[in-house]
Amino acid sequence: MKREKVIIDTDPGVDDATALVLNFFDKHLDIKLITTVCGNVGITKATRNACHLLDLFNLDIPIAKGASTPMFRKPINAEYLHGKYGLGGYIAPQRATHKPIKDDAVEAIYKLLLQYPQQITIFVLGPHTNIGNLLTHHPDAKDLIKQIMFMGGSPYGAPGFPDHDSFNIASDPEAFDIVLKSGIPLSMIPSNLGRYKAQLDEKDVNKIKRTNSVGQFFAKTYETYWEPDLLEQGIKAIATNDCCVIFYFLHPEIFDTVKADITVDTKEHVGRTYANFHDGGRLTMVVGANRPKFLKVFFNKLKKLGKYEIPTLS
Repeated sequence: MKREKVIIDTDPGVDDATALVLNFFDKHLDIKLITTVCGNVGITKATRNACHLLDLFNLDIPIAKGASTPMFRKPINAEYLHGKYGLGGYIAPQRATHKPIKDDAVEAIYKLLLQYPQQITIFVLGPHTNIGNLLTHHPDAKDLIKQIMFMGGSPYGAPGFPDHDSFNIASDPEAFDIVLKSGIPLSMIPSNLGRYKAQLDEKDVNKIKRTNSVGQFFAKTYETYWEPDLLEQGIKAIATNDCCVIFYFLHPEIFDTVKADITVDTKEHVGRTYANFHDGGRLTMVVGANRPKFLKVFFNKLKKLGKYEIPTLS
């Protein structure tokens, strides 16, 4: 069985944590490196959270600490949704046993790309700062990356993001612009997919909580993570944004895609993304998901984690 070499660039973050945990043990993935970036929370919290997740499952995947600020802007965060410490209602220990490696994210990624040219897929689950820095400092990296799959963007507008804006892109639009223009094969999983097409409802979350200890951990993180715009309508939903990226890689048959060319505004309406849909588009965009099949994959993965106990739940 071929295991695909991947790097996960992330800013944990509730949905990041779900995506990481569900896919740590997937037999089709060879996770070579996890890199952290400022985004949902600051870089110190994001790195601590990634390290803590490895502690929980006794894993020894290398983690490289990444950018603490966007390339040219002041950092913003989403603690209002992910909680002060980034994992919603779950409060991780302030210190993790697992520690980042000596190399920073850019150098760690570059070394792996040199070792495995055109063999590594990069999942970008947060802002594109690390990849923008990588392509700026090592321009040849664009020819070494097999493909990038990323979560973010709202190219046709969406409830809550009517101005074609999304957090990951607006956090560092210049970095995203560099990635768009790099020529690297790209797959875009827009922010509305996990919110409105592959979301978890209250019934799903209750089922997750009843499944096992890992499910209880997920449910604890979700306590702050109900979609705000839907709550105003009396609807409770949990976004699966980052899960959608890795699930699309592993199970493309349950998603619908189109081709498009994407642009991002870095000057007037900073962070807005726009799409020109046509068969010759350079980027693959995921526009739909078979939600029942998505949930089946989700729960199958969760059930396989039944042997793990999360000791710090309260």
